[in-house]
Amino acid sequence: MKRISRNEEISIAYFELLDRHLADLISGKETEMLTLNQIAGILCITPEHLSASIKLRLGQHPCSFYDAKIIAIAKDLLTGTTLSVAEVARRLTYDPSNFSKFFKKYTGMPPGAFKDQHKKY
Repeated sequence: MKRISRNEEISIAYFELLDRHLADLISGKETEMLTLNQIAGILCITPEHLSASIKLRLGQHPCSFYDAKIIAIAKDLLTGTTLSVAEVARRLTYDPSNFSKFFKKYTGMPPGAFKDQHKKY
């Protein structure tokens, strides 16, 4: 049996927690987005240790992966459902205006324009 490194163990636990948390947000089980400090606390490590482990193993700060997952979920909700942009923002615990800025920063277009161009329904 292959032994995994502590950094790999932390990375796996981080992504599993992130996926569960985001699923709980979308389903309504959770109403607040976890912070990196809270995630580190749940994993029983310091935020600095979490950041260093993820960066060492994957080359990027944990927040970049968190943001990428949020954007992927937002894209799915915008294109695969009839939810409004405001409702997608709410489910992801964003104010609609801040969500629009966040979404545009990562995709280059506002969520409404993205929805219109890519809707599947």
